[in-house]
Amino acid sequence: MTDYVTFFDTTLRDGEQALGFALTSPQKVEMAKQLARLRVDVIEAGFPAASPEDFAAVQRIAREVRGPIIAGLARAVAADIEQCWEAIKDAERPRIHTFLPPADVRQPHADTRARAGAMVALARTFTPDVEFSPMDATRSDWAYVSEVLEAAIEAGATTVNIPDTCGFVQPDELGAMITYIREHVANIDRATISVHCHDDLGLAVANSLAAIKAGARQVECCVNGVGERAGNAALEELVMSLTVRRDHHRVDHGINIEELVPTSNLLQQFTGILVQPNKAVVGTNTFGHAGMLEDAHTYAAMSAAAIGADATRLGLGRHSGRHALRARLEELGLLLTQEELNHAFAGFKNLADYKQELTDDDLVQIAHHGRRAADGVFDAIGHVYR
Repeated sequence: MTDYVTFFDTTLRDGEQALGFALTSPQKVEMAKQLARLRVDVIEAGFPAASPEDFAAVQRIAREVRGPIIAGLARAVAADIEQCWEAIKDAERPRIHTFLPPADVRQPHADTRARAGAMVALARTFTPDVEFSPMDATRSDWAYVSEVLEAAIEAGATTVNIPDTCGFVQPDELGAMITYIREHVANIDRATISVHCHDDLGLAVANSLAAIKAGARQVECCVNGVGERAGNAALEELVMSLTVRRDHHRVDHGINIEELVPTSNLLQQFTGILVQPNKAVVGTNTFGHAGMLEDAHTYAAMSAAAIGADATRLGLGRHSGRHALRARLEELGLLLTQEELNHAFAGFKNLADYKQELTDDDLVQIAHHGRRAADGVFDAIGHVYR
């Protein structure tokens, strides 16, 4: 079993199913080019049979973006698969991703296994890279899912994906399911096991990591965790979990982590949907600390520069200390004597009781009044800030 984890980005397909999320065709192409700079392994460019606009966007991406595999989604229906191929056939490395709907997966029937095999076989007539997904697999009978996967692999599927379509499964359950599949699908060594986790219970990243630990070697995810309902596993969180804690996960990936923040920012720019400030990895507060000034490793698991963010910013508020204030004032070119700093710090603490975070303009005024207070002109606390 390889120790390399394939990153399958579905921002342009599943991500676009989020309410209020829409990209123009040129934006999709530019986003795909940025994903290529990020070095994702697979870009799921869209669902070509969904609309003429989606077909055209997928076709443009297939023709213009080089590097990653370009995948198109298709129902396990001949017309969808044929249309998908027409959209992606000009890609440097095309993949057809075909799926069965939940109603078929959750009702064991020999015809379903036969259909899975037949549609994968059809896709294989177009490309050797075929992925198969039984939707809602985590809420279905594991033994039956294993039978369907075995039929798909026998027909030529090179990746079999386990979707947690409703964000239902728990990490230990998904890990156990992946182990079960590895032990009960006779030909599983001929395919890569993938997982596609939704975040309805806030567990998409944890579930994906549990699946990797159990042997999955592809994760399907979205930039900023966007996607239908509560979204998908956040690509940047998965990447940095595997990077920062490689000692624990012991797997490799090919993502260029310096492009994580630029990729996040581009998606926010295109959609107008901003991530919350405390969003893991890419939130604006990730590298800002209100408190004591210490070695950055004390309060951060990763560096801002490593993921393409601005340098660590020390936010100043009521919990900040004297050293943090001095450091920020020096960054602003304000060098105070110890007595001046003492007065400035008293004024700073007083103002911080009224403001959640102080601006640089506030700090300049604080330094100015600290100097005047040190000269005996007035009491910085009593006359300036109350």
